[in-house]
Amino acid sequence: MAFNDLLLQVGGAGRFQQIQVTLVVLPLLLMASHNTLQNFTAAVPTHHCRPPADTNLSKDGELDAWLPRDRQGRPESCLRFTSPQRGLPFPNGTETNGTGATEPCTHGWIYDNSTFPSTIVMEWDLVCSRRALRQLAQSLYMVGVLLGAMIFGHLADRLGRRKVLILNYLQTAVSGTCAAFAPNFPVYCAFRLLSGMSLAGISLNCMTLNVEWMPIHTRACVGTLIGYVYSLGQFLLAGVAYAVPHWRYLQLLVSVPFFAFFIYSWFFIESARWYSSSGRLDLTLKALQRVAWINGKQEEGASLSMEVLRASLQKELTLGKGQASAMELLRCPALRRLFLCLSMLWFATSFAYYGLVMDLQGFGVSIYLIQVIFGAVDLPAKLVGFLVINSMGRRPAQMASLLLAGICILINGVVPQDQSIVRTSLAVLGKGCLAASFNCIFLYTGELYPTMIRAATAFLPETLGQPLPDTVQDVENRWASTQRQQGLSPGHTSRLGGKRRQQRQERKQMVPLQASAQAKDGL
Repeated sequence: MAFNDLLLQVGGAGRFQQIQVTLVVLPLLLMASHNTLQNFTAAVPTHHCRPPADTNLSKDGELDAWLPRDRQGRPESCLRFTSPQRGLPFPNGTETNGTGATEPCTHGWIYDNSTFPSTIVMEWDLVCSRRALRQLAQSLYMVGVLLGAMIFGHLADRLGRRKVLILNYLQTAVSGTCAAFAPNFPVYCAFRLLSGMSLAGISLNCMTLNVEWMPIHTRACVGTLIGYVYSLGQFLLAGVAYAVPHWRYLQLLVSVPFFAFFIYSWFFIESARWYSSSGRLDLTLKALQRVAWINGKQEEGASLSMEVLRASLQKELTLGKGQASAMELLRCPALRRLFLCLSMLWFATSFAYYGLVMDLQGFGVSIYLIQVIFGAVDLPAKLVGFLVINSMGRRPAQMASLLLAGICILINGVVPQDQSIVRTSLAVLGKGCLAASFNCIFLYTGELYPTMIRAATAFLPETLGQPLPDTVQDVENRWASTQRQQGLSPGHTSRLGGKRRQQRQERKQMVPLQASAQAKDGL
């Protein structure tokens, strides 16, 4: 609780916290735009084969003569006749157009641009035999998210949250802008991967920096605020995509603002909690005094000194001298269990969430409308999640949101395809539950991991009203306390170093006893 008391002394959730939290969460408005951008920039319009170049398309029926029909009477998307089939009947529009031989679309495709004037699918013909490349682009973006979480999470624990955020804003601005001017598909994919990396770093360090500057009683509010900003970003994406349907302009529009975020991020104040955990007590003092001055607590800030910080943060300075590594997640039993549980939670939530939101065209309604609906369902879902988090705790909120989401998705899997309203309703409800789960897991992860490795459910401990752990030993102690409350011995659950230390102490105690016994034998 020592650091939380210091935060309260310099103003708690004062003017500085309000300003910095606002500026840090503002870029999250465009996080949703980038995460689900390919719903619009890679939308697949209605298309069919282009006939040979010498075909006179102005002549009535000439185009239809090249296009076989499917059983619904629509032109095939990926086949054409090898030669025009004129004068063939279309019985009720339910049978194929004649018996002529067909071939793939060797001369390209004609796209319906009434809804989407320009997409990467139309520009680089990512249809038919090349349709897997469309999914490849989004998959590479998610690979970038994975790499960014590992790389920038590690760098944030070594270099600080502020420096990594500054780098991430610049990388997002540059890579996103370059993607808008990509001359070909491989270059586009490369810049999308870089965007995914930097946006993952922004997401992680946004939550971490805000949580570490906020007192205990305000953390749930900050987590919910971040979730709501992301939800508002989904509304923003629907409106911007509708107003700017050309994919290059849309890509550029959601990337250029990150240059502004990069400029003002230089004014962020680094986490004093990270400074103290890194052993930089001088920088901890400067950061706290600067925050006290901004919050109008000049006297309280002036009363702080190196001696006061040493006394208040004695535990952090003693236990946090060495730089902890991500390997602590595997070496420490308590952290290992947290890591495995949280990894499963992140996988389950992310896999289901992006499985729903990345195929808006599959719902059979306007993708702009379904984007708005998906954003709207987040508002009540996150409000309910916030109330449960604050009243019952993080663990019940996490369990309930995932359970309800799983039920909705499983039921949706057995509903017939023709019942689009039922399927869409279940998907919207499931998406709302997953949004509440994301809101909880972001907060939960930041509260469970110690400061030194923070930027890396039924078995997870409760964190409602608990101080943030600063060291690995904090997690060990909290885990041992939880197990004692459940009737288990601390030694059974805290094996990292515990047994070894005990064995060393026993050996030390045995040495004088053995020496005494040998002396008696000698006498």
